[in-house]
Amino acid sequence: MAEQGFTYHVPVLLKESVDGLNIGKGGCFVDVTFGGGGHSREILSRMDGEGHLYGFDQDADAERNAEGMDEGRFTFVRSNFRFLRNFLRYYGEEQIDGLLADLGVSSHHFDDSERGFSFRFEGKLDMRMNQRAGKTAADVVNSYDEKQLADIFYLYGELKQSRKIAAAIVKARQTKQVETIGDFLEVVKPFFRSEREKKDLAKVFQALRIEVNHEMDALRDMLKAATEMLKPGGRLVVITYHSLEDRIVKNLMKTGNVEGHEDKDFFGRVHTPFRLVNRQVIVPSDEEVARNPRSRSAKLRIAERV
Repeated sequence: MAEQGFTYHVPVLLKESVDGLNIGKGGCFVDVTFGGGGHSREILSRMDGEGHLYGFDQDADAERNAEGMDEGRFTFVRSNFRFLRNFLRYYGEEQIDGLLADLGVSSHHFDDSERGFSFRFEGKLDMRMNQRAGKTAADVVNSYDEKQLADIFYLYGELKQSRKIAAAIVKARQTKQVETIGDFLEVVKPFFRSEREKKDLAKVFQALRIEVNHEMDALRDMLKAATEMLKPGGRLVVITYHSLEDRIVKNLMKTGNVEGHEDKDFFGRVHTPFRLVNRQVIVPSDEEVARNPRSRSAKLRIAERV
């Protein structure tokens, strides 16, 4: 296994996920969530000289982490993974042998107060993965109407108090714009009991992050492109961390579409382009969770293109 000498992000389910790619001789593989490069380095350590790996990430820090990678066998793509097909075609790739996606937000992002991903620090309410473009979380809370905000907190954070939180934000911003994490916490904290405060705040921040980065739409686009580009026998390997994204991935692998609509034949068999490699979801061992608490909610699903 490749040495992990970097601290940007501890790769989750490293062996299990790379095993799932079933890397053989040659082949074209994609790590659509490069991050700190942990999974990519492990993939490269198992590939021979005939294979090639593409690493996608829209974050500038991830691009710096890619410096010094094996240029002959690795290409970094500074882009959101929803544009998977376009960029691979640009590099002359029409089909791939395997794709790995670790959908968790890097610990590096949570620990960087300037990025605004965590309620543990004061800073700007930003949350953009790609800081070169798009609305910030502050833009969202200051410009969306009450219904839009309530929908975000309910759909992406699964918060029962979503309507009350949205109403409080709209009322608060009439006096002063909500620009910082401190401003935001001042508005939403009163809605959470002390014993559940951290969990509920995490849900609020998750909901905003998903909206700012259009995560669900990007995931659907990437999975559709992956389904179309995977060769027969190619592997789709995805690590999820919350129920929203896990439902989308599970639906795709079981039915061939992210909505989960089943197309059955006369005998009741579901038509799907995938064969499930692991019938039971794979989760981190107790030892891994002890080493890396962020892995606690991780779920690994693997499917093979038929």
